[in-house]
Formats: sequence, C-alpha cells, structure tokens
Amino acid sequence: MTDEKTLFNQSFDSLVGIRPCDILQYGPSKLYVDDYHWHIPMKGIIASYTPTHENVNDHFGIFRGVDQIEAFAQASIVSCAGFLECVKQNCSLIELRNKFLPAFISIGSVNFQHFLTPGDRFISIAEIKFYKFRQMVADGRIYKVPRDLDLTAYFQNFTPEMLFAFELEPTFTLVAELSGITGRALKKEILTKKI
Repeated sequence: MTDEKTLFNQSFDSLVGIRPCDILQYGPSKLYVDDYHWHIPMKGIIASYTPTHENVNDHFGIFRGVDQIEAFAQASIVSCAGFLECVKQNCSLIELRNKFLPAFISIGSVNFQHFLTPGDRFISIAEIKFYKFRQMVADGRIYKVPRDLDLTAYFQNFTPEMLFAFELEPTFTLVAELSGITGRALKKEILTKKI
C-alpha cells in the first residue's frame, strides 16, 4: 500500500505495491486500473481491472472496446512512462502529476476476440516497445482472468521472456490484441500558456 512518504520520495523500483490512483490522474469514474501485479521498467507490466455496472451503463451490459483500449493504455504507456519520468527527473509521484498530463498520440491496431461484463476481472499485459522524450509505445493483450485467482501470487515468478511469449495458463481467456499503443506526457505549463 502506498503511503505519504512514498508519494514524496522516489525510492521505489517498480509499480507493484503502488496504488494506481497515486500515479494516474484520472478521476474515479475513468480510472481503469485496480492493481499492478508485475512490472519491470523498460520491459513491461501486468495490471488488472474489474469493470463495474457503472462502466457498462447504456452499453448493453458490455465493457466497451474503447474502454478496453483506455484500460490498456492506462496500465501500460501512462503508468510505465510516468514511472520512468519519476526516475529520470528524480521527482515524486505527486510532483510528476503536477508537471505532466498524459495524451494519446496513436493506436496501431486492435483485434477483439471476446467481451467483458461487470465483474469480469481482466489483465492488461504489455510489452514496452519504445520510450524516448516522454513518448512510449506498447504492444500487448487483454485477458479475462479465471475467478478467484490470486494474481499477485500467480505473477510472483514471472519473467520478461514469459511476458513476451504471453505464457499464461489456458484458463485465461484472450479478449483483445493491441499494437502500437502510443502516448506522450505533455507539460502542463505549456498547455496552460496556450489556453
């Protein structure tokens, strides 16, 4: 669990154990990451989210594809780039949120294989393909998670090689394949001057 000391002190070596709301700036209705389960900087990340009934309101009880893309982006390019900027600038999570806003630049391709409904916990499993000048590109997949699986224990001995091969038990259901998900951190001071 993140404490106030961690928020002001860049002494962590991964996002595991950090609350997503401490690094992501999205309000509660648009925050699509519940937990980080595995993270190696510049390699990749695995994070989970469980859609709520509010997430599917007015959309046939289905968690929209665009929201799946948003969840993947938050878990990958926004979280991982934010972490790397904290390290690079030797700043705290709070200082980072005060300096930058995340922005989508482009989406390569997305292929949906399955759907998600409220209560269907899923993981975003992302490989970092590029990072430079506050811009990051990630490829990966979304999988529906077997019920009652302890994800932290499951991914405790996971390796980058397993991530790159999407080496998961067959009980995980492939939901979407994503490539070229690209974002960039924009300086708030520049945006403020233009408004």
